Amino acid sequence: MSSGFEPVIGLEVHIQLSTQSKMFSSVSADYFGGAPNAFTDPFSLGLPGVLPTINQQAVDSAIMFGLALNCDVSGFTQFHRKNYFYPDSPHNFQISQYDRPIARDGFIEVLGKTVRIKRAHLENDAGKLIHPSDKPYSLVDLNRAGCALIEMVTEADIVDAEQARAFLQKIQAIVQALGIGDAKPEEGKMRCDVNVSVRKPGEPFGTKVEVKNLNSFRSVARSLDYEIDRQIKIVRGGGKITQDTMGWDDERGRTFLMRTKEGEADYRYFPEPDLPPLEIDETWIARVRQTMPKLPDQKKLEYTGLGLRETDAEMIAYSSVSSSFFEATQALYTGEAQKIANWLNADIAGYLNEQQLEINDTKLSPANLAALLKLIDAGTISGRIAKDILVDVIQGANPETLVQERGLLQVSDSSAIESAVQKIILENPDVLTQIQAGNTKAVNSLFGKVMKEMGGKANPEVIRAILNKAVGL
Repeated sequence: MSSGFEPVIGLEVHIQLSTQSKMFSSVSADYFGGAPNAFTDPFSLGLPGVLPTINQQAVDSAIMFGLALNCDVSGFTQFHRKNYFYPDSPHNFQISQYDRPIARDGFIEVLGKTVRIKRAHLENDAGKLIHPSDKPYSLVDLNRAGCALIEMVTEADIVDAEQARAFLQKIQAIVQALGIGDAKPEEGKMRCDVNVSVRKPGEPFGTKVEVKNLNSFRSVARSLDYEIDRQIKIVRGGGKITQDTMGWDDERGRTFLMRTKEGEADYRYFPEPDLPPLEIDETWIARVRQTMPKLPDQKKLEYTGLGLRETDAEMIAYSSVSSSFFEATQALYTGEAQKIANWLNADIAGYLNEQQLEINDTKLSPANLAALLKLIDAGTISGRIAKDILVDVIQGANPETLVQERGLLQVSDSSAIESAVQKIILENPDVLTQIQAGNTKAVNSLFGKVMKEMGGKANPEVIRAILNKAVGL
């Protein structure tokens, strides 16, 4: 870095799994949007005498996630108690994993660099504290308490905020592609803490600071930029960094001290006495591997093989919703796959972003998108007409029906187009003069006017041929 310092960054990512029931009890885990404390049972409330049982779906999901990250998932794994007191954890401990996590020693490639995965382990989630701004107390909602959670810890391989953000986006895409979780930060289903220190190149690691309360990928990037700058200023001024846990104030764009960082000894880990250890053998791994969907990188490779530009292939492959829609459309459309990508990543994406929707929030179907593309390919409608009716198609209208009802059939009659061309040339003698003087690009101005004169219904190729001939090109 130009400052003479370099950051050392590691991430702790918490991913809530989409299991039917919670991690160690049978109560439903589908709590989002429910009334506070409606999805609880004696175990998640921490009532005495209630014993945990292991959710096999969660274990299978964790194995699958570990395989996707090139981790070692074989052998002995064990649950531990992580002891701490906090109001959102009624047991006063968390059932987690310590020295034998379910997945370990993996890696993924991000922005051309390898990020090593130290571990990924299973645990039960905590509840949620709500702090009313005008009240002298906090509220506890235990709907989330006990839900199955993967905590993944990276090695300190991340070099800046941009790579951290790209890493999280890739993890989100992997989780969604595997179908093991929604990984939506806005719903609290993917949360991240960052560990960051600074040093001069070649020197030992500095003292790390943990930043919590990061509820979006943007917050992760902003908090890293702020904290790196803060630490550099302290070290330059002769001060020392202390191993603290910091919060992130998104509104003010700065970190703040929460508490002095605990060490492992403070948690007093010991094996969970009410749960047996697990032995994950090759038969178990093979069964899980057989059910694994394709990963985003695999999809991207397939899509480029179909002729998609790399950027388009990546945009679609890294969205499970877009990739499913693309593949369903491609099965119905025999034209160029790139044409599907063009519409998905441009016009359709533009509408969805404006409306803050995902494609599966609309009534757009792969069949109707394929039908729209076929109408363009057949010369039945122009690309402009297709764009004009796109919103109606997204809202569920059949494009073939729309074209018939609104009289939008494309005009290829050369006599009608010739009349429109002659009219536009007569109305724009200055443009014709520019073309004859060598400015051939000026013909595009006439082309647009002819298309407008024809109400967007004329065949663009026929217009171009007649227009070029008329102006002497």
